[in-house]
Amino acid sequence: MAKYIVKRILFGIATAFIVATLTFFIMNLVPGGPFLSEKAVTPAAQEALEAKYGLDKPLFQQYLTYMNDLLHGDLGDSLKKRGFTVNRIIETKFPVSAKLGGIAMLVAFFLGVPLGCIAAYKRSKLVDNIIIVFSTAGIAIPSFLSSTLLMYIFSTKLGLLPSLGLSEPKSYIMPVIALALYPTCYIARLMRSSMLDVIGQDYMRTARAKGVSTFLMIFKHALRNAILPVVTYMGPLLASLMTGSFIIEKIFTIPGLGHEFVGAITSRDYPLIMGTTIFLATFIIIMNVVVDILYAFIDPRIKLK
Repeated sequence: MAKYIVKRILFGIATAFIVATLTFFIMNLVPGGPFLSEKAVTPAAQEALEAKYGLDKPLFQQYLTYMNDLLHGDLGDSLKKRGFTVNRIIETKFPVSAKLGGIAMLVAFFLGVPLGCIAAYKRSKLVDNIIIVFSTAGIAIPSFLSSTLLMYIFSTKLGLLPSLGLSEPKSYIMPVIALALYPTCYIARLMRSSMLDVIGQDYMRTARAKGVSTFLMIFKHALRNAILPVVTYMGPLLASLMTGSFIIEKIFTIPGLGHEFVGAITSRDYPLIMGTTIFLATFIIIMNVVVDILYAFIDPRIKLK
């Protein structure tokens, strides 16, 4: 297993390198610059700013300088948030997104898996049809629409929930629902499909013939094998949720990493764009490695080689 883990880590490092390289050059192909939106900036002042941040050098030299700093763990200084490094911004904003995303992931998992199991067991019955309709609608509705509807009903009309920030426990309710809706529905459909395949296996018919209760048959014998596709999905899902939802954080004015990333794109803050992209890519790689290792513990038939 140690050889397998080292191999996956090396592949992960290579992937992160490719992501950083592509992001750097594609980002610099976009017309405009980080200082064009500055008010009353003379050409001389703009040249001074570009010289200060090394943007006056040839593109390939900028790339080599950035990659050298990256190898030393330095993601550079933000071009728009003067006095703040990208490392500091990620350090302060990531916990906000991670807490919100972690809660949303738990909600999605503990709702989606049982819904999928129930739908598979009640196949073609009313309960199954209701769950299918709900999950299909949840996948089809974009997050900005669900967020707007939640805000309009529970904040504007009923006045029950705050619509801005995360200042109190109940302010988490609407962002968590909006963030967890899609993954909950996707997990439910994924779990239903996988569970239907498992229920039809010979060992399940044997368990039924031996008089094993429905609860044990579904949630003990079948669940362990049927949950593997969900575990695969949970890896990148956890990484994407915990690094911030761009749309939801913007709508609910949540000061998380996703909100900062959107602002960095609109203001051409190159180091912050690069830093958050590399951070997300690295997080996804780590979670994929963790998921692959978990396979061997969930299903002993899987061997890591």
